[in-house]
Amino acid sequence: MKIASSLSFDDVLLLPQYSSIVSRSEVDISNSLSEECRFDIPVISSPMDTITEEKMATAMSSLGGLGVVHRYNTIDEQVNIMRKIKDKNPSSPTAAAIGISGDYLERAAELVNNGGVSILCLDVAHGHHVLMREALHKIKRSFGEEIHIMAGNVATRIAFEDLANWGADSIRVGIGGGSICSTRIQTGHGVPTFQSVSDCYYANTDRDVKLIADGGIKTSGDIVKALAAGADFVMVGSLLAGTTETPGTVYHGNNPSMRPYKKYRGMASAEAQRSWRGRTSSLEGVSVTVPFVGGVDRVINELVVGIRSGLSYSGSRDILELQSNAEFITQTSAGLMESRTHIKYRD
Repeated sequence: MKIASSLSFDDVLLLPQYSSIVSRSEVDISNSLSEECRFDIPVISSPMDTITEEKMATAMSSLGGLGVVHRYNTIDEQVNIMRKIKDKNPSSPTAAAIGISGDYLERAAELVNNGGVSILCLDVAHGHHVLMREALHKIKRSFGEEIHIMAGNVATRIAFEDLANWGADSIRVGIGGGSICSTRIQTGHGVPTFQSVSDCYYANTDRDVKLIADGGIKTSGDIVKALAAGADFVMVGSLLAGTTETPGTVYHGNNPSMRPYKKYRGMASAEAQRSWRGRTSSLEGVSVTVPFVGGVDRVINELVVGIRSGLSYSGSRDILELQSNAEFITQTSAGLMESRTHIKYRD
């Protein structure tokens, strides 16, 4: 038995450093998945059925990021979604999720050949798995270097190294940290996402494999911490939930004072599994309602302001400079309370 300590986003802070940055406009937060796939912002929307379909992927592209269309549909339905996205942004990279069993090879071929997809996301909860190894080998043999392969999720350095050696071009890092994920409660397994990112950043691989922090990200400050710890991009779900562009209906309660809301659910929740499997198996997620918050452009723009400001506090003009300059300190629970807004109002 091994016991090791680990840190979450709330356990750490970045040490402020001397900055010569006069304006946040001097800060460049663009990054690349590959030479062909460069983005103005390091934010990717999650392949969940209540987060990313046509509208979200199109909006993320127009805002400089990327949306990964979920796989919880038929092959024809997913291909049609990708065609619509490509018609609106013909020169932009597009991404779609597939599994690692069943019809995944057929789905991959249809998405690439008929959907114009340039990024395939091998999307499973536990990516350090024999089926992932086989799937990566088969996808790589089928498409070579023509397609960027995003894979995950993983939580450890050895898993990151294995997926890189198996052929992944980018790897999603984080298990059990999502806001509607109960993997750690149900299975007892997981690693705080900040720790996973920090560990995987030092993975020993000869390939230039990009690291995508996925899970546990609640604020723009968490995004800055993830980037500083070694992530090239972050993948988010809850931060975008409830926006106009997410799939689903805007509900209005019977009470006039009740705010409109939308549904947001984990793909391992009972509701999601009944929808796309017709049954439930392992339940490692929940389904909730979240307030309707309007257009995703406002959410992304607020995040971008926070990210740029965060880099400036470390005196960094881009993500690579942030990773070179970053100095972390740990904080106590009292420090975390002080970090949050804590004014008390009195009559």
